[in-house]
Amino acid sequence: MNERSFLFLQGPATPFFSELAARLHAVKHRVFKVNFNVGDVVYWRQLGALSFHDSLELLPAWSRSVLVDHAITDIVLFGDRRPVHRPFIEAANKLKLRIHVFEEGYFRPHWITLERGGVNGHSQLPKNAEWFRQVADLIHVVPARTPFKMPFNQRVVHDVIYHAAGALNPFFFPSYRTHAIYSAPKEYAGYVWRMLRLRRRGGADQQRFSRVLQTGQPFFLLPLQLDGDAQIRDHSSFDGVGGVMRAVIESFAKFAPPEALLLVKNHPLDPGLVSHEQVCSALANRYEIAHRVLFFEKGDLETMVRCAHGVVVANSTVGTLALERGTPVASLAPSIYALDGLVTCRHLNEFWQNPIKPDNALFTAFRSVALATTQINGGFYCKTGIQMAIDGAIPRLLAAQSPIEQLITEDMPHANI
Repeated sequence: MNERSFLFLQGPATPFFSELAARLHAVKHRVFKVNFNVGDVVYWRQLGALSFHDSLELLPAWSRSVLVDHAITDIVLFGDRRPVHRPFIEAANKLKLRIHVFEEGYFRPHWITLERGGVNGHSQLPKNAEWFRQVADLIHVVPARTPFKMPFNQRVVHDVIYHAAGALNPFFFPSYRTHAIYSAPKEYAGYVWRMLRLRRRGGADQQRFSRVLQTGQPFFLLPLQLDGDAQIRDHSSFDGVGGVMRAVIESFAKFAPPEALLLVKNHPLDPGLVSHEQVCSALANRYEIAHRVLFFEKGDLETMVRCAHGVVVANSTVGTLALERGTPVASLAPSIYALDGLVTCRHLNEFWQNPIKPDNALFTAFRSVALATTQINGGFYCKTGIQMAIDGAIPRLLAAQSPIEQLITEDMPHANI
């Protein structure tokens, strides 16, 4: 095995990257890390650390020099749209290096994503539904999901440690600017305030949803994403969650059957700094359908998806959950599952009147291919999940080709991508 040189950039705010690097070093590969802030320093426990202290404008030239000077063969990062990652990705592409991108799972829970080149809108997965049908037979083993406990408090502790360390950024990394749209203290304050409000709300949402089921009225579900989600900011034409609600509620008012309801479900990790409920209410009043639009802060998403007449998403992973349950899906922005035969991509106005169920055979093929080529059973935030993720990631990192590249090569004689 030829020695490779891996350069790690920002990862999740956990020990995952550090422990993954240790495993690579143990099998005789060189590892380096670029730290951009004090939180990065705290979570890197290996040698080979470099630090970037200057302004973002100087990063393109610096990133190329690091890649060349250290003979880097592979870069590893979490999320391909962070401003500190983009210059490295551009330089790595020009130098024809391997780019390994981790992300939260395309399927939930107990999965993470690892792709070459990019994720989500930059995924190597083809956009041609027929390709998935053709290559599904080449997938000899579809990965099985092994569940594990994911205590949410462990994720919270890691996040707090990472951002608490960031209080020292003005002294050691004065030019660093976070990719997040809110500062950590502001976001934490929002979480606390939202949690208190949800406690007062009690079981009101569950009671309202039970009444909807009892009436038997058909309903459509709009699960909200986060304003800071790269899927919204970089892979859609919307200006945020408010823009998604505006487009969906306007279309629903004009084209949905008069007996249908629209249920809008907030994201469980929304910090509450913008009242999406107020925005939703104002839009429903503007289009005179306030009695047909219900906003939910809490609720059993699984049941909502399963019972819905249809699910409307921008490009949320709730789309894959809905497809797994056979629920019709309208996707308003590019996503890996936005394939003809699986979702309605362009005709939301028609979707309300004729929500078409996904092609089950196509979804089975898509799921098999996506799981085998982009997903790893594991997690970023707890010890068990991290060890499972590392076990699954190492073979992919060291392979000459990504699993998708291997499939495309095998299918090349009759591929139509």
